[in-house]
Amino acid sequence: PKMKEDHCLHAALLCLGVLCYSHGLATEKLNHSRPSLHGHHEKGKEGQVLHRSKRGWVWNQFFVIEEYTGPDPVLVGRLHSDIDSGDGNIKYILSGEGAGIIFVIDDKSGNIHATKTLDREERAQYTLTAQAVDRNTNRPLEPPSEFIVKVQDINDNPPEFLHENYHANVPERSNVGTSVIQVTASDADDPTYGNSAKLVYSILEGQPYFSVEAQTGIIRTALPNMDREAKEEYHVVIQAKDMGGHMGGLSGTTKVTITLTDVNDNPPKFPQSVYQMSVSEAAVPGEEVGRVKAKDPDIGENGLVAYSIIDGDGMDMFEITTDYETQEGVVKLKKTLDYETKKSYSLKVEAANVHIDPKFISNGPFKDTVTVKIAVEDADEPPVFLKPSYIFEVQENAASGTVVGKVHAKDPDAANSAIRYSIDRHTDLERYFVINAEDGNIKTIKALDREEMAWHNISVFAVEVHKQHQEAKVPVAIKVVDVNDNAPKFAAAYEAFVCENARSNQQFITISADDKDDSANGPRFIFSLPPEIIHNPNFTLRDNRDNTASVLVRREGFSRQKQDLYLLPIVISDGGVPPLSSTNTLTIRVCGCDSGGSLLSCNAEAYILNAGLSTGALIAILACIVILLVIVVLFVTLKRQKKEPLIVFEEEDVRENIITYDDEGGGEEDTEAFDIATLQNPDGINGFIPRKDIKPEYQYLPRPGLRPAPNSVDVDDFINTRIQEADNDPTAPPYDSIQIYGYEGRGSVAGSLSSLESATTDSDLDYDYLQNWGPRFKKLADLYGSKDTFDDDS
Repeated sequence: PKMKEDHCLHAALLCLGVLCYSHGLATEKLNHSRPSLHGHHEKGKEGQVLHRSKRGWVWNQFFVIEEYTGPDPVLVGRLHSDIDSGDGNIKYILSGEGAGIIFVIDDKSGNIHATKTLDREERAQYTLTAQAVDRNTNRPLEPPSEFIVKVQDINDNPPEFLHENYHANVPERSNVGTSVIQVTASDADDPTYGNSAKLVYSILEGQPYFSVEAQTGIIRTALPNMDREAKEEYHVVIQAKDMGGHMGGLSGTTKVTITLTDVNDNPPKFPQSVYQMSVSEAAVPGEEVGRVKAKDPDIGENGLVAYSIIDGDGMDMFEITTDYETQEGVVKLKKTLDYETKKSYSLKVEAANVHIDPKFISNGPFKDTVTVKIAVEDADEPPVFLKPSYIFEVQENAASGTVVGKVHAKDPDAANSAIRYSIDRHTDLERYFVINAEDGNIKTIKALDREEMAWHNISVFAVEVHKQHQEAKVPVAIKVVDVNDNAPKFAAAYEAFVCENARSNQQFITISADDKDDSANGPRFIFSLPPEIIHNPNFTLRDNRDNTASVLVRREGFSRQKQDLYLLPIVISDGGVPPLSSTNTLTIRVCGCDSGGSLLSCNAEAYILNAGLSTGALIAILACIVILLVIVVLFVTLKRQKKEPLIVFEEEDVRENIITYDDEGGGEEDTEAFDIATLQNPDGINGFIPRKDIKPEYQYLPRPGLRPAPNSVDVDDFINTRIQEADNDPTAPPYDSIQIYGYEGRGSVAGSLSSLESATTDSDLDYDYLQNWGPRFKKLADLYGSKDTFDDDS
């Protein structure tokens, strides 16, 4: 009722406002002051009387209805002036927004018409200016006056929602009236005029689950305890209608999709009361046995379930974990099973929600329990040794066949098969032990030596007689117990040095011993001299009682020339049962020492040398002598190998060292060389000059008939003679040690290319033209002139 009274009051105020606005507009906008006979008289500053102007505009209408579609233009209003007497001398003029296009005026009557259909939603009002002028002179009779034409609204726009589709969520089990979402529609019509924009919301689809507030558009739940697990999504259609929802109003609709969100209102529930599972006794801890699953229709964290074992005789043997991806409880083996000991187990498993909503705690406990029965299956198991490992002891040097120890294994299966034993030979390559296949007794095959190997680690196999694939393995460690079978010896190869000037009772070395036996058989060593040399005049022994002994000098003064080496036997006994002893020889050298007791030399030969040279100096001197001898031998060898020249000349001729190729060879016949010394002295041919590059076996005598005359200068005959001698000499190599081309041979097919004889031979060339070449060629002209000229000159 209160809301209805507010609407009525609002409508009354709106009507009153419209009337006041119309009256004020009539009096303020169009009644502008102008001179009038009916005006009031007022006194001005100078005492004159002023008249207040009074406008005489009159019109009948201030609004125009939008969307008018009548056949004639709609009358908007009428302008009229007090000075208009109706004789047609007054002309009305209209200007402003839409003047002449939308609004036209009758210039005689002042009536204004709208020529076009107007849309308030496009433009709500227009501002125009009216003026009255003299028709003949166009002189303004009235000042311009503004007025407003408002477009009156009609209900021509339906309501429109902001969105075509809405999506909303609301928790399931919500109370009635819980707000879901607010939908809003808008109307383009004028909300201040009439009910064209007054909207009312209603629900067309979605009942009876939801409702909508008529004025606000708020959608609320209308049904209690809506269950998401029964129906999760709802489609609701909301309508908005103007005109306050009355007949004739326009309407618009929108769709709203409402989803129920989950709450934890359902406890987990096992689909069955008992689960049956089985597992082999051979399964290893951690192996999966089976799975259980409690169903919870809730989703997300509301549907999370945790599993636990709360009771049962298998709590210690099994465990359960939660697989959160599948929401299952995984039963796993916790300890090794034994079918022969226990054949079945029972578990009580609980499934509980992780997250609980306090609002629905009254729905009952959010957990459930189930019984899980697990049967243990028998498996063919390998033999089992009574111990995980064995340790035995045996004395070294024990006779072959000595019992070391016994291992025992049994078949855990109900059949209790017989067992056979064997030694893994990879762990006993030397075959020290053997095992009885039936009873597992281990014996030695050959004697053991603790000093060689103190421990033997072997492996023993146990195999079922009827099932060879079932095998077990156990480590066996055998300790070799020590026996005192090694006498003590020197701990090192001792070599002692004593000075020639040693003093009596002077200690010069400390010795210790070593025993291969265990410390139990040699905790203390006893050092002594053999009885036959107990009164040795040179040295004595002192037992230090700490497993060491000191050797001392008994007398003063030793001489390397008399004796430079002493051998001292020392007896060493251990503390074993029975004790063992050995005699060890200590080598003692006599050395030369300085006054401070430092060793200088221990060689007897070095004492005889008076030069005082050290061994290093003597070696250096010998090395130098050897090097000098080697140099001398090399020098003599090189001198012997040096070759003498083939031909010896009394005087050295420089021309022998210069080989020139200025002359042309003798063609095919010039293939042999000759002695240039003979050419230099042709008279020397009377004597025979032997060759010195080789030593002939016999002296060759040239034949006299082949020699030319002593004073002959015929080189050609000389060369031919020498060639014949060389060819007939069986002891001479080819005579080509010196190649000289100072003489041109004869018989070349190509002929001579030399110009040496060109001056004495006839020539077809005429060189007389050289006389005409000027002074620079005068010498050539003289040498190569005409033959007559040459003969005259010669």
